[in-house]
Amino acid sequence: MTAPTSTEHVDVALVRDVAVLTLDRPEKLNALTVAMRRRLAAQVRELGTGHSVRGIVLTGRGRAFSAGEDLQHAPTTEAEVHEAFESFHDVTRAILQTRVPVVAAVNGLAVGGASEITLCCDARIGTPASEYFQPENARGLTISNATSLLLRRLVGNHAMRMVLGSERIASAEALRIGLLDEVVEPERLVEHAVDTVHGWTPAGSTTALHLALLRPEVAQVEAAFEREDHAAHEAWASGLLTAGVAGFWNTRETTP
Repeated sequence: MTAPTSTEHVDVALVRDVAVLTLDRPEKLNALTVAMRRRLAAQVRELGTGHSVRGIVLTGRGRAFSAGEDLQHAPTTEAEVHEAFESFHDVTRAILQTRVPVVAAVNGLAVGGASEITLCCDARIGTPASEYFQPENARGLTISNATSLLLRRLVGNHAMRMVLGSERIASAEALRIGLLDEVVEPERLVEHAVDTVHGWTPAGSTTALHLALLRPEVAQVEAAFEREDHAAHEAWASGLLTAGVAGFWNTRETTP
């Protein structure tokens, strides 16, 4: 394993010819800023050509995969809403453009936009501590990352209760409905994700060609981005987004 390098709270290490990208902001539960998302997309594009690594594993440091959007830096203008959504979309776009497998090693809580990033990965491996949570509906926010397409593709109509009801989906339920592919012990998580990449990339394989065939079509994904952008701007224009974020912080301040 090579020593990790870190930029914008995204560590990069090489483990058995697989790039392990670790969201590294544990004191904030790896909450994602725009800069972190831009860096993550850039790293995925750089590593995803197939020239230097066999695959990519995406995980988080500490007890959370990621708490999602960093609401301390929530959008305050329409332009910032667009930037926030586009930076989320671009991570999904970058992952789906790779020529190597991308595996999400979901080490803990995965919230909102961060949980949505895992949906475009080629596999999602969790631990007993893994938990998915989509809180956007009650916070005046809307889904992103082509979730309107990818979540239903994975779990069918369970998407409704996840998004509209904001149900917390623990690892056993996530495995049952297809949100997770496997659940392993925490100490084996990254190693097992790396093993999965190796199993999918034998010498002389046509993995890159099959990834292109099995992943959703680019036109479908871009259409989903467009619909989600429209919904986000409606939430902003109506005041629901601003009120929802303010309500979130008011609840935090009054909760003992």
